[in-house]
Amino acid sequence: MHRKRFYTLTASCPDRVGIIARVSGFIAEHQGWIVESSYHADDEAQRYFMRIEIRADSLPFDLAEFRTRFSAVAKALEMEWTLSDSAMKKRVVVLVSKQEHCLYDLLARWQSKELDIEIPCVISNHDTFKGFVEWHGIPFHHVPITPDNKAEGYDEVRRLFEAARGDTMVLARYMQILAPELCAAYPGHILNIHHSFLPSFVGAKPYHQAYERGVKLIGATCHYVTADLDQGPIIEQDVIRVDHSDSVEDMVRYGKDIEKAVLARGLRYHLEDRVLVHGNKTVVFR
Repeated sequence: MHRKRFYTLTASCPDRVGIIARVSGFIAEHQGWIVESSYHADDEAQRYFMRIEIRADSLPFDLAEFRTRFSAVAKALEMEWTLSDSAMKKRVVVLVSKQEHCLYDLLARWQSKELDIEIPCVISNHDTFKGFVEWHGIPFHHVPITPDNKAEGYDEVRRLFEAARGDTMVLARYMQILAPELCAAYPGHILNIHHSFLPSFVGAKPYHQAYERGVKLIGATCHYVTADLDQGPIIEQDVIRVDHSDSVEDMVRYGKDIEKAVLARGLRYHLEDRVLVHGNKTVVFR
C-alpha cells in the first residue's frame, strides 16, 4: 500500500450515466491525484458504488473544504457518501467475555502496527482479562451484564464508548446480545465475529449444532451488528473442511483459527473504508 497521506471517498447513488466522469472530473479540476479506485454497479438494485483514494498533498484544500466543495456534486447525484483522512487513526473499542483468542489476536496486531489503530479501552462483562489488557497499557472496564441490569449495563457501555471517542466497536467473542438501542445508535459501526458460517447455525453453540448436523465445512462470519440476532450485513467469511472423525472439541479448535483471521480481515476492510452497506448486503472493495 502507498504510504503518502490520502483521503478516501466512498459513495453510493442511483445508477446513471456519467457518475465516474462527474466525480473524477471534480477531483481533476482541483489537480487531485487518484491513487486507487474501485467501482461496482448493482443491476438489480440499480445502484452504483465507488471508493476512491486521493493523495492529500495533491489538493489545494483540506478535508473540511473538500467536504464543502464536493457536497454540491453529491447532492446532484443523490449520493450517500463519506470522506476520511488516512492520517487520522480510527479508535476501536473492543468488547470481550471469557474467550481470549480474538482479543489476543487483535492486541498482537495492534502492538505490531499491523492494525494501525488506537484502542482507547477494552470493555468486558467479566474481569478475566483485566491484568492482560492493562499490561498492554490499555484501560480495562468491567461492566457486568445480568438479566436484572441490562439497561443500566448497556447505558454504561455506551457512555464508555462515547467517552473514549470510539469510531468502531468490535465484539471479539462478546457473548451477550446487545440492546437494540445500542445497535440503533451506531449502525455500521459495531462488528461481531460469529463462530459459524452464517446464515447457518445462528445463536449459541453453533459448533455443537454443526456437529449434530454432520456438516463437512465449518466457518466464521464477521458482520455488522443489528437488533436482529446474527442477521446483520456480512463483511467477511471463511471455512475449513471437517469430517466424521472430528469431535465438537476439534471443531472448536479449528474454528478459533478461522475466527481470528476473519475478524482481522473484516475489521481491516471496515477501517480502510472498503465496506459499503446497502440494505442487508455489503459491497466490499478488497
